[in-house]
Amino acid sequence: MFAPLPADHPLRRLFAGLVEQAMYVDVGMCRPELVNYLTELLVNFVHVDRIYALRTAGGQRIEEVAEMISEAELGPDARAITRRRIVHKHVGDFTLFWIGVFPEGLRRLGSAGRRDHLIDYRLQGKRSYAIASDLTEPQDEPPAVVLRQLSEHFENCAHGLGLVRRGLDELNPKGFRAVREGWSE
Repeated sequence: MFAPLPADHPLRRLFAGLVEQAMYVDVGMCRPELVNYLTELLVNFVHVDRIYALRTAGGQRIEEVAEMISEAELGPDARAITRRRIVHKHVGDFTLFWIGVFPEGLRRLGSAGRRDHLIDYRLQGKRSYAIASDLTEPQDEPPAVVLRQLSEHFENCAHGLGLVRRGLDELNPKGFRAVREGWSE
């Protein structure tokens, strides 16, 4: 398990600046709560283990959205609202990340022979954020309003993350290539 990056870590500051530029200036969305969420998403997903954080009851890594949804709706804890919320939030994060930051990885994720072959990541991401929002209690983080905004503005957030990716490529193409290769594992 990886420790969270400190608030003043250079990578966190880099992601925050790129997300702010993309969302506030380029996309034209002044929603600080979304900017903060997207920054944290990037920080958390620096580690591949966080991208594939969900596990089966047997401890196996879940790599496909179809299996994640099955785990949320049919798994051993399907009645546990908290578990369903966590899984649907993760599905939203997972789909938003791949669509926005690493769209070329979608070819592999949705290739023939995989369960995700028939899943529209955009629609499923929007749906999962909406479900997670509906399952959110007042004390939960992030609040329901943020998850609802992610559902309603999914395309804008994905576009903003795509701009962040472009910004990272422009800063240091060779350095970011190593990060991309880690994400594709």
